[in-house]
Amino acid sequence: MSTLTVVCPVYNEEDVIAAFHSQLSAVLRGLLPRWQATILFVLDRGEDGTLERLRAIASADPCVRVLALSNRFGQQAALLAGLDHCDSDAVVMMDADLQHPPSLIPELLAAHERGFDVVYTVREDIPDVPWLKRASARLFYRLLDRFSETPVHQGSADFRLLSRRVVEVFQRRIREHGVFLRGLVNWVGFRSTAVPFRLAPRAGGRTKYPLRRMLDFAVDGVVSFSRAPLRAALAAGALVVLLDVLAAAVLLGRWLARGHAPGAVALLALLVGLLCGLQLVFLGVLGEYLWRVVDEVKARPRYLVDERINFPA
Repeated sequence: MSTLTVVCPVYNEEDVIAAFHSQLSAVLRGLLPRWQATILFVLDRGEDGTLERLRAIASADPCVRVLALSNRFGQQAALLAGLDHCDSDAVVMMDADLQHPPSLIPELLAAHERGFDVVYTVREDIPDVPWLKRASARLFYRLLDRFSETPVHQGSADFRLLSRRVVEVFQRRIREHGVFLRGLVNWVGFRSTAVPFRLAPRAGGRTKYPLRRMLDFAVDGVVSFSRAPLRAALAAGALVVLLDVLAAAVLLGRWLARGHAPGAVALLALLVGLLCGLQLVFLGVLGEYLWRVVDEVKARPRYLVDERINFPA
């Protein structure tokens, strides 16, 4: 019998967590006797009663474990915490809002049994997803795939299966703070394959990725896997210098031909303003990379655990 752990990051999901556990448990029971499964809920500390509901679920189901973090560290940190507390032969990571269908798990395991260490899913959006969110996601993945040294698949989700040896890489080797798992899983390599799935409507609650958090997530992906912003800063700086030289040549030509330079002050003010603006923009880009270096040097824990429920002694 092989062992499986399903890692589920949870944040403010009291309205849907019971239904999710019921559906997931039914799917996992169908895997017996080939797979012995454990559900690991990683609670990113929120404001609702999710922890109390998880305590009740864990007290009634010995196959459920709960890892309650001390604060809100983010979904990526919660997934990493789940990986750190797994010792099974395979791990499936999925959201607990029922948008990632539990019924797809047997297909992920079937691909793993064919020899794949990474089985990732590719999301097919439903019409309920706002047009702006779909368009911005497509643009993000296209830009990241274009400029990153490590490709990230269009529509890939954090719903995936990892083999034991891939999980051990994250447990022992990859401990960086700016975690972007969709890129890191591709960077690790090993044999991988994709399984498409159709994103289901949310069963309850609201999205945990508003525009601000989506932008933060996008910046993490770009900064972690691409030097393109730095190169863009260099190219833009060279372009501005070239424009300044050309503008100076034009002004000099007018002065030699006409004896005066009409509009020179306005043109000079425009160029100075453009140069200052570009400097501020790309100082911000450099600052973003520098902040990542400072964050790594601090070596703070990626997450802190407040409570463990149903874990073996």
